[in-house]
Amino acid sequence: MIQVAFSPTFERNFRKRFKNDSQRQEKFWQRVEIFIHDPFDPRLKTHKLTGKLKELWSFTVEYDIRIIFYFLQNNGNDHANHCKMNPSVKIQ
Repeated sequence: MIQVAFSPTFERNFRKRFKNDSQRQEKFWQRVEIFIHDPFDPRLKTHKLTGKLKELWSFTVEYDIRIIFYFLQNNGNDHANHCKMNPSVKIQ
């Protein structure tokens, strides 16, 4: 299982984006729960980014919502123990 940390910037963006949309909030938390158990679950469409963001990863919540994150630690396997939602990239 993975541990997830959210930066203050991410939390502000989250509150702003989902302020009055409880359905999207619920969908977001469902996806985070899936991510915690298996970051590469096919439902998330997790993938490594390229270009300037090549150190980051992304997964899908909905068509227009992507979560960008990075792994903090890897113990030699495909699944890291910790990840952090990237503070420099907004929820799109």
